[in-house]
Amino acid sequence: MTLEQLLMFNTVALAGSLKAASDKLHKTQPAISQSIKQLESQLDVVLFDRQGYRLALTPEGHKLLQYAQRVLNEAQEMRQVAKHLAKGNEASITLAFEASFNLARILPILERTQNEFPHTQIILKQEYLTGALEALNRGKADIAISAGGIEPIRSSHFELGYLFSGGLLDVASPRLLGRYPNLGHVRELVNEYQIVIQDTGTGTANIEFGVQAGQRRWYVNDFYTKKMLIQSGMGWGKLPHYLVEDALADGSLQPLELRERQNLIQLDYYVMRLPHSPLGPVAQALWENLVQLAATQI
Repeated sequence: MTLEQLLMFNTVALAGSLKAASDKLHKTQPAISQSIKQLESQLDVVLFDRQGYRLALTPEGHKLLQYAQRVLNEAQEMRQVAKHLAKGNEASITLAFEASFNLARILPILERTQNEFPHTQIILKQEYLTGALEALNRGKADIAISAGGIEPIRSSHFELGYLFSGGLLDVASPRLLGRYPNLGHVRELVNEYQIVIQDTGTGTANIEFGVQAGQRRWYVNDFYTKKMLIQSGMGWGKLPHYLVEDALADGSLQPLELRERQNLIQLDYYVMRLPHSPLGPVAQALWENLVQLAATQI
């Protein structure tokens, strides 16, 4: 069974006659008829009822036509992917980003890249703290977005562009705060559980930032779990401001104002790449679109 046989089968089925299929495929009618007979022999089934004036699909032909069209479509897609790769376009690219970054801000850019290069897979790696920078340094990401407030960014090491600012805010639920009507000092919460995000990189070297001595703590590996625990009254801690806006508005979370603690951390987010590591065409297009966005923020 060949793709050419399937193509002839599909064309005759849609055209309704050998003559119409011959005109469409620029093949002789005997060649098309012979090809379909060979396909029927290989499949051991009759595809067309030849009793009438026009060729009509048998019930078996109707069923097998669906499979033939699926194979032909996949073959066409394979040709398109091969053409895409032959131009030097990457099979996939990876963008690593710090999890506190509001990805919604760059969705139009990701959509534009997807539409322009539909055959390149875009892999988004959500990392925490130093994880995005580490992925970039180790060659596990083509481009990274990280926060200067979490990990100092050495401009001499990375080519970068400022995107926008955000913040991490200390919050707790009314249920937890109800136990502390006059809460004012961070040390008063030492026996409550502080919910702490774990670094997916090694840049912090197991150093915990913003955790006081003796503090009870729970460790989580994503902000949504952290938010759920805090909102349920099981702990307190910092969350990205964009992630808690609705909860602050409806009162299910409240900002903390604790002495001896930086309750709000402002973060500057940068898009970056390694300057001496060339990007492929798709990654380069994504980089240029992100840098263009960065330029509008200056």
